[in-house]
Amino acid sequence: MLPRVTHDAQLILAVGAVLTAAIAAAGLAARLRLPALILFAGLGMLVGSDGLGLIAFGDYRLARLIGTIALVLILFEGGLSAGWSELRPVLRPAVLLATVGTVVTAAVVGLAAGALFDFSALEGMLLGAILAATDGAAVFALMRGVRLPSRLRRTLEGESGLNDPVAALLVLAAIGLINEPHHNAWDTAWFFVHELAIGVAVGVAGGLVARVARHAHRLPSDLVPVGSLATAALAYGIATTLGGSGFLAVYLVGLALGDEAAADRERLVAFHRGLAMIAEIAMFFALGLLVFPSQFGSIAVKAVLLALITALVARPLAAITATVGQHFTGPERAVLAWAGLRGAMPVILATFAVIDGVPRSVELLNIVFFAVLVSAGLQGATIQSLASRVLPGAGAKDEGAHPYRSRSSSAIVALHGKGETNDQRCRTAHR
Repeated sequence: MLPRVTHDAQLILAVGAVLTAAIAAAGLAARLRLPALILFAGLGMLVGSDGLGLIAFGDYRLARLIGTIALVLILFEGGLSAGWSELRPVLRPAVLLATVGTVVTAAVVGLAAGALFDFSALEGMLLGAILAATDGAAVFALMRGVRLPSRLRRTLEGESGLNDPVAALLVLAAIGLINEPHHNAWDTAWFFVHELAIGVAVGVAGGLVARVARHAHRLPSDLVPVGSLATAALAYGIATTLGGSGFLAVYLVGLALGDEAAADRERLVAFHRGLAMIAEIAMFFALGLLVFPSQFGSIAVKAVLLALITALVARPLAAITATVGQHFTGPERAVLAWAGLRGAMPVILATFAVIDGVPRSVELLNIVFFAVLVSAGLQGATIQSLASRVLPGAGAKDEGAHPYRSRSSSAIVALHGKGETNDQRCRTAHR
């Protein structure tokens, strides 16, 4: 009995140590003005098989499960924090960036990947689709640390929530075409329509049902967070089970509940921000454990080139194409292009290829992971400087100038019920 208890205690101790190290990493990232996700992933690589060897982890399915759960929590929190009232005025440019912009990025990066790594056309398109995903976790956190014009900020947040489902569909379609060459254009088109239609239907219906249920049956305040978690899980589960996009459904449900003017709304948002923070740490740490830095040597230079092509060519071209006629200025388009951070979502999508046995999929995963680190480090560290240079009044927010610090401070204020949170100030400014 005693050895089992000791093992459990050691496991809990390890979890506490990892969370403590992640908090320290977030503080260090703030001082270095780097996205904390880089250090979370670096922590995973440090203690993993290729580092200190403290944790041996190579389960791609478990990594995908951890990433999926984390993304559900992050996307739901992103929708809940914004609400339809904030997204509606920028819905058109956000949707265009999430669809047209994603396809343009995938095409440009796919062509570059094929030339750099000698991939086939379909393998190149698969890598392009993976790197086309801007990361909800990275962008939502970034927006809490950088002061931008409200229309620009809301467009970026809307795109990051809507972009993940589109990129995931492109990746699944590319994997299907590689593994089952008999698929034709009609099969692929039907796959997209089916996934998006069910995702939208479940998300909209789920949001309406959840709002009606909240008004009809008032839950005790202690159960409200439990009810919201159940809503997110049901939305994702039902949509995915029916063959639709669960990520799209859960984001739409979050948006619907985000407009609720309930007395406990700030506490609910604070609760989900805390969950999203834990999810981000777990997700990036697990992905750091999954890769082997010793394998980066053969792909490092080309992966850096691919990351630079993504950031300097593909994303700007996508942003310009998708925002034609949307009344953005040149400087605003520059910020839209540079703020399209890559993060955990591309790495999670790369695990799909590994699990489904796509040729050269492990090499593809290493390329994606390395390119994501370069993208997050380069763009995440310089977006504040770029915004302050090209947009009047933009730059770091006064409250800490770091996404994780601002998230924590707003959560603390909301939990204690004192003061005015970021969310309240933003809503007041929009009215």
